[in-house]
Amino acid sequence: MNGLSKDLPAPLYVQLKDLILRAIEAGQWKPNEQIPSEDALVARFGVSKITVRQAMRELADLGCVRREQGRGTFVQRPQLAQGPRELTSFTEEMRRHGWVASSRVLTQALVDATEEVAAKLELPVGEKVFRLRRLRLADDEAMGIQTAYLPVSLLPGIEELNFAGTSLYEVIHTRYGLYPVNAKEKHTAVAVGEADARLLGIAPGSPAMAAERVVCLAGQKPLEYVQSIMRGDRYSIVLDLVRESSRS
Repeated sequence: MNGLSKDLPAPLYVQLKDLILRAIEAGQWKPNEQIPSEDALVARFGVSKITVRQAMRELADLGCVRREQGRGTFVQRPQLAQGPRELTSFTEEMRRHGWVASSRVLTQALVDATEEVAAKLELPVGEKVFRLRRLRLADDEAMGIQTAYLPVSLLPGIEELNFAGTSLYEVIHTRYGLYPVNAKEKHTAVAVGEADARLLGIAPGSPAMAAERVVCLAGQKPLEYVQSIMRGDRYSIVLDLVRESSRS
């Protein structure tokens, strides 16, 4: 890294922030690697603790680093930006970002459809559905928790399959010959509860995105209802908005 200079027009904390950011982008510090301590940066660059803290605060606001109480400051992996896109599985989406997707099955079983699930899947309350709850990982890092509900009437015997290393959508295609054509998804901001936080490796109360998705076959017949909790530090939603020229 180059040194800092009081002769430059940019404040010292901005110079320090830019130096650290360039070092991260160049791969000098890898994702999840700890950045030198506050005292180490003070000694290295000859600046005050206030300067270091302000630089780190700005880097944290940019999502480039995360500060963990009692542990230090770590390089934050880039967020996975999501926005309107074609209907894909988690496995396909991670593959497109160059990450290896994997899952840990938490539970899978036949259950009675609750009022909520029955309404989403347009089934009678109490009808059997297959529930698959998985911890979703990318490059072995926990990304989120997803619980999927599917009508057993469309997918007989699905509860007997192992989904630890298999894409649910691939099974639906190859074994049952069904092809989802569209989905409606709703996102809300939530604070992660203790049980989910332990699974995701984050602190209870951390911000997360909760999503509900209803996936349909041709003719708008519901195939899947999914509830997701995705880490707020690993996901962001990006929308491309265009103003219609006819409106003032």
